[in-house]
Amino acid sequence: MELTLLGTGAPEGLPLAGCPCAACATALGGAARAATALLVDGVLLLDLTPGAAFAAARAGHSLGGVRQVLLSHPHDGPAVDVPAGLPQPGRVADGRELALLTGHRVRAVALDAPGTGYEVTGPDGERLLYLPPGGAPAGITEGNGNAGHPPYEMVVADVVGRPDGLARLRAAGAVGPTTDVVAVHIGHEAPPGPELRRRLAATGARAVPDGTTLVVGAYEDVPDVPRRTLVLGGARSGKSVEAERRLDAFPDVLYVATGGTRNGDTEWAQRVSLHRERRPGSWRTAETCDLVPLLADDGPALLIDCLSLWLTHVMDEVRAWDDAEWAGGGERALRARVAELAAAVRATRRTVVAVSNEVGSGIVPATASGRRYRDELGRLNAAFAAECEHVLLVVAGQALPLRG
Repeated sequence: MELTLLGTGAPEGLPLAGCPCAACATALGGAARAATALLVDGVLLLDLTPGAAFAAARAGHSLGGVRQVLLSHPHDGPAVDVPAGLPQPGRVADGRELALLTGHRVRAVALDAPGTGYEVTGPDGERLLYLPPGGAPAGITEGNGNAGHPPYEMVVADVVGRPDGLARLRAAGAVGPTTDVVAVHIGHEAPPGPELRRRLAATGARAVPDGTTLVVGAYEDVPDVPRRTLVLGGARSGKSVEAERRLDAFPDVLYVATGGTRNGDTEWAQRVSLHRERRPGSWRTAETCDLVPLLADDGPALLIDCLSLWLTHVMDEVRAWDDAEWAGGGERALRARVAELAAAVRATRRTVVAVSNEVGSGIVPATASGRRYRDELGRLNAAFAAECEHVLLVVAGQALPLRG
């Protein structure tokens, strides 16, 4: 089954007319995106958009063979003219299936937002799932969301706007390690340039230019989601948001909070509350600094926030703040704990995203204990980073790749 993406942008396209934002200013030439429309085997058109016939011609195709046009979402603005020879656009009721004379079958998938998703099965059995902008499948749970089928060969969806939809599909077994996930409905809310590619790759997805033709089931170079990632940054740099973003397309994440509750500290309680409100409802939380057993166990992805508080806890345990204790064995004990954690990171089979503070570029602390903490955190970050496929430094909300 062959799929041509006549457009890959949001319904209003990219760039927006007259918009001065950074994403629109850089969406020029090949980076521009028309509203998303899919041409399947030249016979099925999913979403009719302005200029679809010209877009097909530019991609080396014709709409002359289209036998069915289906709309996936409400279209704002003026009505789109139907090119001569095309059938009138329609929609399929949720749960109903449409059979084409060409051997294609189209089943409508219910969503949690206005619109309809379409599961297209080709004559040879390949399966494609297409979801409209802002939509995610409704009612999908583990065991019934894929009706006993293997994972889709391809999913074309709003990955940037609804990463939780991808998480639902993964939880239901509808998206597997070999599923080709293609991001569409890309508008000016998406980050421009290489940042979009990097962010999508972290979720196992990719974006392609308008006019790209793909063979469903033939793509094998699926983005390799890194197993271990370290996210560094200063205070309020956006490092925790970046870490959470890297896992928001995955179900059953275990959020490991190393800071505890700090009873009586209202300001700390507000920080914790903001973090919890930002996380998807399906994530679970564990408040612990006992990281090695978690890394050794099998289970869902871990988000560890953060290593700097873990170090504070361990330095308390080995009494590293006291100069005499430090010289009498505290230093050796701390280095052993850091080495044990690094070894656990190297051996883990879980997906891990860890957050840590980068404090070595600031003012030299005035106290010996402060300087000791700064130095040991630098050593911890280096040891942890050495075991990670991806290492990021977040500055002013922008993630700079240091490795991977």
